[in-house]
Amino acid sequence: MAAVSLRLPDDVTQRLAHLVELTGRSKTFYMVEAIREHIDDLEDLYLAEQRLIDIRAGKTKTVPLEEVMKRYGLEG
Repeated sequence: MAAVSLRLPDDVTQRLAHLVELTGRSKTFYMVEAIREHIDDLEDLYLAEQRLIDIRAGKTKTVPLEEVMKRYGLEG
């Protein structure tokens, strides 16, 4: 496991300390849990932003929903 150092805003530090005190779990436990909980969303957001940049630059083309539905036999 890799060690990471980060600076937290005071309000987050206080909330984390309070949670640790209430539960007896470590700060590391809660930081890892928070990252695990949100990393998928952050990866998806980054991918979406990159695709939007590619579309605007003309590097990627879009396909209308109607065409996708027709292509895969999902038209109603």
